[in-house]
Amino acid sequence: MTPLADLHYQVAKNPDDVAFVAGHDRWTYARLTTHVERMACGLLERGIREGDRIVLHMPNRPEMVVALYACFRIGAIAVPMNVRLKAAELTPLLQRLRPALYIGHDDLSEVMHAIDASILPLHRRFMAGAAKDRCRGQPWEALLSNAAAAPHAVDAHSHAVLLPTSGTTGVPKIVTHTAATLAATADLLGSVGLRESRRAVVVVPLVHASGIFTLLTCMRFGVSMSILERFAPETVLDTIEAYRCDWMVGLPFMYHAMIEPQLNRPRKIDSLRCCVVVGDVCPPVLQRDFAATFDLALRSVWAASEAAGSLVFGLDPGALRLNMEGAEACLVDGAGAPVPPGEIGELLVRGPNVSIGYWVGPDVIKDAPRDGWWCSGDLMRQDEKGDLWFVSRKKDLIIRGGSNISPIEVERVLAAHPAVDDAAVVGMPDDVLGQRVVGVVQLKDGVTPAVVSAILEAARHQLADYKVPERLQTIAAIPRTTLGKTDRKALVEMLVRRPDFAKV
Repeated sequence: MTPLADLHYQVAKNPDDVAFVAGHDRWTYARLTTHVERMACGLLERGIREGDRIVLHMPNRPEMVVALYACFRIGAIAVPMNVRLKAAELTPLLQRLRPALYIGHDDLSEVMHAIDASILPLHRRFMAGAAKDRCRGQPWEALLSNAAAAPHAVDAHSHAVLLPTSGTTGVPKIVTHTAATLAATADLLGSVGLRESRRAVVVVPLVHASGIFTLLTCMRFGVSMSILERFAPETVLDTIEAYRCDWMVGLPFMYHAMIEPQLNRPRKIDSLRCCVVVGDVCPPVLQRDFAATFDLALRSVWAASEAAGSLVFGLDPGALRLNMEGAEACLVDGAGAPVPPGEIGELLVRGPNVSIGYWVGPDVIKDAPRDGWWCSGDLMRQDEKGDLWFVSRKKDLIIRGGSNISPIEVERVLAAHPAVDDAAVVGMPDDVLGQRVVGVVQLKDGVTPAVVSAILEAARHQLADYKVPERLQTIAAIPRTTLGKTDRKALVEMLVRRPDFAKV
């Protein structure tokens, strides 16, 4: 089955069941299907054809769901675009994609106003929302047609969704998925608690891979969703209580932000059965504090945009395990040979869920998986139980005097100190050792920088000498990418600009 077939299955079986709730707006499968058909007709009437790119650029709203499935309906390629991007970041992406249509939201009209009309003509821009100023685009409603959609068969192996990466290493890559790989992803992700779920709270952005994959998986298994337009911890907790949600996926910072509001005003959220962490490494201290507050473990899932669902949570907190429902994985050394248990190797994955490569232009894909194997760039180690443990991104590994150092390992030690709210570690260039270990910590409220020496002293008791940061600095906030991950490239650039960090 394809994602569109999943929707057709649900509407045929349970037309009046609630597919999702957005605010107080209830969308049944029948209502959703009607709107998808109307929009598919409107797109065809405006000349959109199979293979055309349509940019979807909005917060979590019903229009996003409708537009995504309307693209599936006619074979257009949906391109979800991060709502945090500025015009300077959007412009080169739009120039590469050459979209036939843009569907956004009035909240982003100021950003889009800075996009030159030669790149994206105004008559090709459609905006949802209720803003009075429509000179920057046409109303969303203009895309809805009452004509009957002509039957249209779409190849399950043609391009369906393009996912731009966060681009911390330079020009963003554009991950390419087909209807077939998306369907396989939903199948695999059902094993992270969604097959048993009745209602999920969706707080991750639907324009991100984690949001789209969650949406498609819920649709496949008939899981009703409470879709929140933006993340706000109090709203998430109130929604879980009001709708008796039993499943959630979020980034580490989201779960961290939910602890204090729950302690200050406890909600009745005993319906919550599964909390999945994606996007970044979940610190042990967060796992501990969340479990103490909610009496529920956080479950880490490796969810790369290229191959989500290949690994699921393992036996221990923070551990990962191969999804046995159709995925393959192995760890290899620099020469491509398998490494034994206990040794660090790069993760390779293979399966029907793996992206077909990176979109360069119409019908042009680069870096397609070799023999089906995709090289993740993630370094992992397998323990005696068969669980996999994330060590570092290959590009983030610190090599000091020939010794490999995982920044994640050092960050965990720093973050475990009671005075630390967040921590990040990078390798700074050095003429003698190649790199030296430098760390920054974000302190908890009321804690003074004088505690830094105590943090370093505690780290020396838990880390080998060569792993201990040679400089540790306080910082107001750890820089993060648009996807919420630690932005190590930005942090290095920030430290290089500081005179006291120019040389370690």
